[in-house]
Amino acid sequence: MHAKTDSEVTSLAASSPARSPRRPVYYVQSPSRDSHDGEKTATSFHSTPVLSPMGSPPHSHASLGHHSRESSSSRFSGSRKITPNDASRAPHGKSQKSWKQPDMIEEEGLLSEEDHHKPLPRRCYVLAFVLGFILLFSFFSLILWGASKPMKPKITMKSIKFDHLAVQAGSDATGVATDMISLSSTVKFTYRNTGTFFGVHVSSTPLDLLYSEIVIGSGEMKEFHQSRNSQRTVSVAVTGDRIALYGSGEGLSSSTGAPTIPVQLKLSFELRSRAYVLGKLVKPKFNKKIDCSLTLNPKHINATIPLTNSCTYD
Repeated sequence: MHAKTDSEVTSLAASSPARSPRRPVYYVQSPSRDSHDGEKTATSFHSTPVLSPMGSPPHSHASLGHHSRESSSSRFSGSRKITPNDASRAPHGKSQKSWKQPDMIEEEGLLSEEDHHKPLPRRCYVLAFVLGFILLFSFFSLILWGASKPMKPKITMKSIKFDHLAVQAGSDATGVATDMISLSSTVKFTYRNTGTFFGVHVSSTPLDLLYSEIVIGSGEMKEFHQSRNSQRTVSVAVTGDRIALYGSGEGLSSSTGAPTIPVQLKLSFELRSRAYVLGKLVKPKFNKKIDCSLTLNPKHINATIPLTNSCTYD
């Protein structure tokens, strides 16, 4: 074996690069502009090896510079895009600060709305309920009143019968001489309640029998209650005892005391009806003024005189 010269060693080293000693490897880590780019920086740290200046060829520096510019630009653009994952990885203080302000504004808005829309006191609701009930009840009562008004009672005069009639000479309470008349009769009429949902209470003024505007007989009708959609026949006794006629009874007197000529009479009274639609709260009234004209023939004493076609109802 012979010793190798320096030129041989140099040529051997150039022809066998695999056997050259391992050069140290350096890694360059660019500073992150934002804490959200931690994950990308770690990726760049593992994917960008840089040879030391001592062992790298000249063209590797150029490629390193170009690669560094691209990686830094990509990191810069990536740092502007914040994803929900990045926000969750952000430091606790900074994330809370970025989301706390809108929450506080929204909460303050809700509080201000609650201040403007405070609930009314309970007494206001009670008062509103009472007023509403009164209005509703009044409206309902008005409807019932309007529905009951057309349902007026129907009254039909039937007849009158004179049981006794006599004219005699006499004197009044002051001692003035005059003719005196006495009579007894019975008046009949039918009363019909046409109301389909209410009963009526019926009363009347005195039934007056007049001769020449003088009341020669009167009768009181007993009050009664008529149920809904029903009718009855009412009989009222009309009597008079020693009623002074003064100068009006000249043609009526006779030796027997009975009139000898027909006598024109008038029967007048007012019938009052009060309906109870809703207890004592809704009570429509129905008043009827009745006037009947009749002629008493002396031959018709103790006979029934019809009144169907001789009466007016107002």
